Amino acid sequence: MILTVTLNAALDLTYRVPHLVPHASHRVREVSERPGGKGLNVARVLAALGFETAVTGFAGGETGRVLRSLLAADAAPGQENGTAPVTDALVPVAGRTRRTVGVVDEASGDTTQLNEPGPHVTPEEWEDFLAAYRDLLARGVRAIALCGSLPPGVPVGAYATLVREARTARIPVLLDTSGEPLRRGLAARPDIVKPNAEELAGITGTAEPLRAARAAQRRGAHAVAASLGADGMLLVTQDGAWSAAVPERLAGNPTGAGDSAVAGLLSGLAEGLPWPDRLARAVALSAATVRSPVAGEFDEPTYATMLPSVRVRRSETP
Repeated sequence: MILTVTLNAALDLTYRVPHLVPHASHRVREVSERPGGKGLNVARVLAALGFETAVTGFAGGETGRVLRSLLAADAAPGQENGTAPVTDALVPVAGRTRRTVGVVDEASGDTTQLNEPGPHVTPEEWEDFLAAYRDLLARGVRAIALCGSLPPGVPVGAYATLVREARTARIPVLLDTSGEPLRRGLAARPDIVKPNAEELAGITGTAEPLRAARAAQRRGAHAVAASLGADGMLLVTQDGAWSAAVPERLAGNPTGAGDSAVAGLLSGLAEGLPWPDRLARAVALSAATVRSPVAGEFDEPTYATMLPSVRVRRSETP
């Protein structure tokens, strides 16, 4: 089983409008609701790849109830089409799970995102989560992804704590967050961190991606996978450095592309694939997600086409 942690899970609402105009009233063509948050997106991609996955984090209030009902509804048809199940291991809280609202401008294809802050988590609820997390680690977890922002009330060093717990249990762990939680998480020595280029520069003070990745390694990360947007991804490990990109840039919706890259890296880690193969999978899944209308999904024909065509190149250490 692969475990994904989303401390600030969300109910994703997507509105589609013909054309988004500031200060104007709009008629919405279509509304959709989905379980959201980076780790839940990662879990759905892993499930589509055939990996049994569990999701944990916090869920509360009416939006939390809807989120969990949607997770349960997704599980039943998944087992009919070859998709592995996603187990709901979310921990209840008194506060209300946040909503994220995406407004898609159909004319331009652009998405405007509005993200609520999340429920306030009490110290007692945080301790309940830690107990549930330790229990999950004892159930045969093969790899862990720690993803996204922290809700109010959760200690800023929360991910550092969760990384240390995983390492004590000898379970490989990937960290995908930003800012101070990432800075502190690095010191706990995660197996992989996956920032984008801007996040990496923010914690290292270095804009050049390869130098910044080496700086993040010196701060504790065993490996750094840096998303470079349309230019692909850079992977720096203790065994070497590689860059990878698809042969052509794909038009579409980039929302969730980074989460699919995490699923590619994590699944490759769980399988023990060589680093270049993990990188190729991550880049191909990221590209295939651009062709999907929503996060947490990827276009399977695009993935099948892109995977053998990803260019993986050895990078020189600066």
